Amino acid sequence: MSDPAPDHDAGDEPDGDRAPRDDPRPDGLRRADSLVVVNTGGGKGKSSSAFGMMIRAVARDWDVAVVQFVKSGKWNTGEEKIATRLGVDWHAFGDGFTWDSENLDHDRAHAAEGWATATEILAAGDHQLVVFDELTYLATFGWLPVEEIVAPIRDRPRHVNVIVTGRDAPAELIELADTVTEMTEIKHAYQQGIRAMRGLDY
Repeated sequence: MSDPAPDHDAGDEPDGDRAPRDDPRPDGLRRADSLVVVNTGGGKGKSSSAFGMMIRAVARDWDVAVVQFVKSGKWNTGEEKIATRLGVDWHAFGDGFTWDSENLDHDRAHAAEGWATATEILAAGDHQLVVFDELTYLATFGWLPVEEIVAPIRDRPRHVNVIVTGRDAPAELIELADTVTEMTEIKHAYQQGIRAMRGLDY
């Protein structure tokens, strides 16, 4: 004969129910004119998260610009394809992966040219959202001083939101940002010998 079911008071939670009951929202929430978001870390999803927010912004009728600093404009990525259809102002100044490069001086100059254009876009204030994809590498490669990256973002027009992606975000950029997310790799298909998949990875 099985044991009878335990008695429960009317307010008891069912067994196994761990749903949070406390409201996690902080008191005194306020509105901001704009935010700086940094997606960093060694895991996948930094750019994908940024492009998800790009689509959300377009759906809200925002003007959006994207500037890329590593991915080549010749790669014909899925995100570029859909962004241009949606009217996003898209600029790709990358020359691909540095280990495939035959002329790093050219890559460095091209990246500096890209940042010059990026700062003009930022200062003009014509967009409510600007995405700087892979911007952190200009600092980690030593191609631009960190302050030359941080200052234009800090001094941007008040209504312009900025998303920065890339590994090893410098401390100065993390300090400036309102939201910082670190992607952590648990497992990656590439480490199992699986090539990047069209439609999922690019």
